[in-house]
Amino acid sequence: MRLAQDWQDYELLDTGNGEKLERWGDVVLRRPDPQIIWPLQAENAMWKQADGHYHRSSSGGGQWTYKRQLPERWSVAYGPLKFHIKPTNFKHTGLFPEQAVNWSWMMDKIREANRPIRVLNLFAYTGGATVAAASAGADVCHVDAAKGMVQWAKENAELSGLSSAPIRYITDDVFKFVQREQRRERQYEAIIMDPPSYGRGPNGETWKLEDNLFPFLETCMSILSDKPLFVLVNSYTTGFSPTVLGNLLQLSFQRKFGGSLDCGEVGLPITRSGMTLPCGIYGRWQSGS
Repeated sequence: MRLAQDWQDYELLDTGNGEKLERWGDVVLRRPDPQIIWPLQAENAMWKQADGHYHRSSSGGGQWTYKRQLPERWSVAYGPLKFHIKPTNFKHTGLFPEQAVNWSWMMDKIREANRPIRVLNLFAYTGGATVAAASAGADVCHVDAAKGMVQWAKENAELSGLSSAPIRYITDDVFKFVQREQRRERQYEAIIMDPPSYGRGPNGETWKLEDNLFPFLETCMSILSDKPLFVLVNSYTTGFSPTVLGNLLQLSFQRKFGGSLDCGEVGLPITRSGMTLPCGIYGRWQSGS
């Protein structure tokens, strides 16, 4: 497992009874997490005085309650990268801190390439990977179907001092965009993606990860340049193992381009217990040169 353990503005303070206690800058939030099936050692003052607590409803969804008035949003930093944090109605904050371990890896790969690198970030959310790649000197194309998320990504780039960086923001259906890039014969040296478990396209098309990921990876192969650098696939789909993801990458990118694979879990260290919270899986393909 690869741990995102270089944070200063984020800390996973404690976990138990289906919840996690996190520090985002100087704000402490208490949120549910389905992976946390172990008991809580003790619900001490740290838990009881959390600034914000997301309560899940038995009928679905949930809501936040607050101990104090919080700003509408605030920022946290990971090295030179800065991000706006805002509690949403779906318990999220706009950032997945465990992905920092992948940001550091891709930044190193881009810098060490010593050549122009074009990065395509698909299902790009609020732009954590976009900001990381642009900070390392890459040209980035950021694609997400949600207009609000694309705007949030722009604001994160501005916050990180990347307003004038070569980032192209696209609000579009990811699959149709990749097909158009294929027809336009546009190519990239690196592709990042975080595909959903399930989704529907604008015309009712159904996406199921287990059925559609491999064909989509094959389509993405056609828009990699003849000197590709890396492909990074993240997944939070329950039951989808690193070995399965590795097999898909082996049969697609590695079969065509050679290179090497690294697949596994990403996680966060838990301060109080010294344990680790698993937070999804990753698959990295990288070229041999």
